[in-house]
Amino acid sequence: MPHQFDVVIERDSEGYYVASVPQIHGCHTQARSLDEVAERIREAITLCLEVEGTPREQLEFVGIQRVTVAA
Repeated sequence: MPHQFDVVIERDSEGYYVASVPQIHGCHTQARSLDEVAERIREAITLCLEVEGTPREQLEFVGIQRVTVAA
């Protein structure tokens, strides 16, 4: 049975794309291109599901918001 997960993709200061799956704690990867990071996050999700099983809590994607705080 196929599962759908929301993936957050960001770019770091060195130009790498970093992908993470908020619903699966610790499920993340990085790559030089968007195509490569998409392939790698699918592999990471598959491995995380094999180890952790399907997440019990289903999260609904609402959106992303940038927040600025004084440090």
